[in-house]
Amino acid sequence: MYDHNQLEIPDAFAALYLSPGGHRATATRAVVTARYEFCEDLANHLGEYARTQQHQFDLSEAEVLLRCHAGLAGGAAGVNLGEADWVIHRLAEIEGWACPELPAPT
Repeated sequence: MYDHNQLEIPDAFAALYLSPGGHRATATRAVVTARYEFCEDLANHLGEYARTQQHQFDLSEAEVLLRCHAGLAGGAAGVNLGEADWVIHRLAEIEGWACPELPAPT
């Protein structure tokens, strides 16, 4: 059946839900779509916060993005580490900022 509300999910996000070889999905389309919508909304909502932090504390764009990443990667935000990375890259894209190298998982 044709889904009239089918959402185009970026390849970079969809890749978060592929097996290590990249050949098998690790979640259903419905789950990936729901996670994508959540992460896209989160990136958009973080924009104002990021700009405020930059100006209020005189931080560089990279410092703001790294602080946001640390907050997301802590687990309380409801995203996994791969999603946290994607959200920060998307936030940087939305704001027109260069994304710094994000810390590797420990």
